[in-house]
Amino acid sequence: MPLGNLLIEHDLLDETQLEEARQHQKTAGGSFVESLLGLELISAEKLDAFLGMAPAVAESIEETGLDRRFLVDFILKAVYMTGFETIDQLTEFTRLSPMVLDAVLEDAKGKRLVEVLGLADPKRSTYRYALTGEGRQWALDALRQCQYTGPAPVPIARWQEQVVKQSVTGDRVTPESLARALDHLVLPEDMVSRLGPAANSGRAVLLYGAVGNGKTSIAESIGHAFPQEIWFPHCVEIDGQIIKVFDPAVHHSLECDPGTDARWMRCKRPVIVTGGELTLEMLDLSFDEVSKTYEAPAHVKATGGVFIVDDFGRQRPRAQDLLNRWIFPLERRVDFLTLHTGKKVKLYFDQLVIFSTNFAPKDLIDEAGLRRLPYKFDIAAPTHKIYSEILRRLCAARQVELPETVVRYLLDRFYPHTGLPISGAHPSFIVDHVLERCRFDQREPQMYLDLVREAAQHLIVEGTAPALETNGSGLAHDEGPSLEI
Repeated sequence: MPLGNLLIEHDLLDETQLEEARQHQKTAGGSFVESLLGLELISAEKLDAFLGMAPAVAESIEETGLDRRFLVDFILKAVYMTGFETIDQLTEFTRLSPMVLDAVLEDAKGKRLVEVLGLADPKRSTYRYALTGEGRQWALDALRQCQYTGPAPVPIARWQEQVVKQSVTGDRVTPESLARALDHLVLPEDMVSRLGPAANSGRAVLLYGAVGNGKTSIAESIGHAFPQEIWFPHCVEIDGQIIKVFDPAVHHSLECDPGTDARWMRCKRPVIVTGGELTLEMLDLSFDEVSKTYEAPAHVKATGGVFIVDDFGRQRPRAQDLLNRWIFPLERRVDFLTLHTGKKVKLYFDQLVIFSTNFAPKDLIDEAGLRRLPYKFDIAAPTHKIYSEILRRLCAARQVELPETVVRYLLDRFYPHTGLPISGAHPSFIVDHVLERCRFDQREPQMYLDLVREAAQHLIVEGTAPALETNGSGLAHDEGPSLEI
């Protein structure tokens, strides 16, 4: 449901105001929210309160949005698989409120599927429940349909409403937040001002250029620049089917207030990176024949955040085929996934997609495809000044001095002599090799010039690193003042 319709449903907007905002957006550009605020159709305070509202605890079966029979099946499976006997235990396991669990167990008791064993805690009137013979059979039948137990699902429609409210296009990186996120990188001075509008647009971004110059690091940093937090469900339900969407490997959960629905996790906007392993099949739901559950694809787990296609062009399918798969989602902001029953599931395609490649864009994508990537950045090799600053930062972080002779050898002799292109990845490579050699030789960690030459030799496959021009000691730290930038 689009944001405008959600606002109407919650009596924050009417049809006339919605149409006025839409017409304003068409003529003035920008986002729908900017039109709403610019026309003063809603106050910023009311809008922020609505969009930032956490999912409230469901205190009845109806408020969960789940079918009553589904919940009976779900709770009986949980009791059968865990052996839990009290509502407190089941609350922690299923993330459903005690009120909902009490209602479901009362339903099950009326059907003679559970029985009360007695009081577990007389002081709190906490009862113990157990499955009857008929209840165990009911649970086994439910497990044959779906073996999932754990945090209860959220109806997919509820999740999609939350996606609209917390859309990545509604968040904004600022020059300050983006600069902080990129602070660990040494980049051209105009990089923040160029990347910021691309991040805030929510539209596809292409980063291209030679290997080792920070494309992946830049892409990940953009994701960390968004200030807002979002709500993500553990799993969603559609037609009795369970789709797992929360992944602790990529969703970094935060502490939640007691008054929120525990089926949801509060987390940072996810940043998910895929590489050469990506296939077209991985962009659809994965059905587990044993558990009878679905695992959401990576780009769905990235909903509300950033999805990075790294090494674009090195996947088994052609780059053009991957892009074709996303032409409709990138333009219409919706995607369609398929259940094993054949039913199509419509989901909002709400993430900033960043493609990163070492290939020339025109070698991968035709003109029509490039047009659908409105932001393109050539991440060039570092200048001598930036290269020197990278070296300086690395040495400072490792608490070793950076002599000027080391930088002069690399920039004035090594690269010109070998013809190797300068790369932003080389300084870390060289410093790591030098310090590893120092540890092996059991001598004080320093940027010895002979060891720098030895490390640089590992950067080339053919040829030899140029000889040193020293007094024979090979100790670069004794040959002049430290580099100042």
